[in-house]
Amino acid sequence: MESSTFHSFNLLTFINPIKSANYNTRRLLKVCSEASKPNIIADTSQAQKTYSIQFKTQEGCKLGIWRYPIFEYNAKGGSGNGIGRETNGGIDADFDVKNLYIPSLNGQTTRFLGLPLPPFLKIDIVPEILQGNIDKGTGKVDLRFKSRFWFSVGSIYKAPPLLVETVLTSEESTGTIRSGVGERMNTGGKCKLVGVAVVDPINDAFMNTFLRLPTECIAYLNAVISVSQANC
Repeated sequence: MESSTFHSFNLLTFINPIKSANYNTRRLLKVCSEASKPNIIADTSQAQKTYSIQFKTQEGCKLGIWRYPIFEYNAKGGSGNGIGRETNGGIDADFDVKNLYIPSLNGQTTRFLGLPLPPFLKIDIVPEILQGNIDKGTGKVDLRFKSRFWFSVGSIYKAPPLLVETVLTSEESTGTIRSGVGERMNTGGKCKLVGVAVVDPINDAFMNTFLRLPTECIAYLNAVISVSQANC
């Protein structure tokens, strides 16, 4: 949605897979190299553990804005890879947004009031940041999410992007008119992340009126997070 600042949240180009794989490999090698160096300030007897992290979005997601009814959203097929470092509070994760794909909202993925979106309506989600903390022990997840949402109607109309920024959390996210509760990761990595955000007006009178901007939006994102120790 547009220029926005999330309360704690909440959601949404595509890349050359070979380039992304090489990029992730270089990042992992760099992290492993740094992790193997002795920590002069802290305990030098144990190298900092590093992890490979995979993020996959699932079906059964929901999106809402202002007081409109909730949109039902099937985000199955979305995925991304990241690198994690062990900390006292879990694992600090940083995902490669060049490799992070979240499905568009369109007639195949999204329903409103039980009906699919019109075939000409599309909302592309272009992530810019996905990073935060994952606690495998408790299952708690807090991920800062920043993305641009591009609304278009066929080839005749394309609005300026809505900049959305929030913390996707497995805990509670509360705004003034929207609120929701997530679910922590289970042993298989499955979780529900929720986020509420304030969406500010953009330079488009139609979108500002249609979406009642400024207002709040909310996202419920079902995901599976897989964490494995990097082979350094």
